[in-house]
Amino acid sequence: WTRVSLMFTLKGDGGSSSSRPARPDCVRASEQCLKEYSCSTKYRTMRQCVAGRESNFSAVTGSEAQGECRSAIEAMKQSTLNNCRCRRGMKKEKNCLRIFWSIFQSLQGNDLLEYSPYEQVNSRLSDIFRLAPIITVEPASTKENNCLNAAKACNLNDTCKKYRSAYITPCTSRVSASEVCNKRKCHKALRQFFDKVPTKYSYGMLFCSCPAGDQRACAERRRQTIVPVCSYDDKEDKPNCLSLQNTCKTNYICRSRLADFISNCQPEAHSISGCLRGSYADCLLSYSGLIGTVMTPNYVRSLGISLSPWCDCGSSGNSKPDCDRFAEFFTHNRCLREFQYCRDYNFPSRISFSFLHNHPKYQL
Repeated sequence: WTRVSLMFTLKGDGGSSSSRPARPDCVRASEQCLKEYSCSTKYRTMRQCVAGRESNFSAVTGSEAQGECRSAIEAMKQSTLNNCRCRRGMKKEKNCLRIFWSIFQSLQGNDLLEYSPYEQVNSRLSDIFRLAPIITVEPASTKENNCLNAAKACNLNDTCKKYRSAYITPCTSRVSASEVCNKRKCHKALRQFFDKVPTKYSYGMLFCSCPAGDQRACAERRRQTIVPVCSYDDKEDKPNCLSLQNTCKTNYICRSRLADFISNCQPEAHSISGCLRGSYADCLLSYSGLIGTVMTPNYVRSLGISLSPWCDCGSSGNSKPDCDRFAEFFTHNRCLREFQYCRDYNFPSRISFSFLHNHPKYQL
């Protein structure tokens, strides 16, 4: 895997999230800017300069007008708005993301998915799971049905049970003869589940391992965690992956979750964790954040560990190489799939997520 496509080019420093100070909330940064005359004037001027233009203000006519645009944009680069971020699942998340992307596109002059709009989360997961694989070969010696156990554990936790029940209803209730569910409500409820429920329970259901004697039924239970008939597949043929990506980019939340995934799950051949940014936990969090959008990934089939969004690269024409690179970010991503030797904790290679989850020394 090489990071040659503009689609996946990163310009960050690759440092750990724990070393970066918290960045201002875009909603609050915008409100503060609008209260200050100088900032407010420059902010409005910048928005007028780039209104209706995808790249920059070069089409603005008149040297004086272009000068005002340059002055406004330079001023915005020095403001807190240029450094603002959002929090996943926050109360005004969509509004925050709208502000972020309007600033990003205005100042960067493009709409590529290069930066995550989300503030990095510091948690014990970053230390505990940074070398642990998200997906493992099902261990032949496993006797426990960890997927069933994870479902039982969820039902015993009030928060997990509440948000799981909240998505089961809209994701399984038929709307009409032609609609198996209300996909919009299903997606929103799924996002809330993975945003609100502690990872101890949500990850346990999403990444559980199956016993050798009950592979098919157990794996299907794991696949049904995100109710694929409503959230994932469709009665129509699979769309082209680049077309699905373009659809995703028209929605602030989907666009942001995808950018977060691309940013945090960049593979790196020379990294112990397999991840460019060195934080396996950030990749796990970003991956789960895609669930509940049109880019929802899932296990492609009941038996096996192949992951993919509901798309393929058929009918790509001259764009097939770009489409394949995008699809392979899910299907052949070392940051997600590579089995690592966890030498920091003296774990054997090909260790399962469920082992870490159940190990008393590493309980959350």
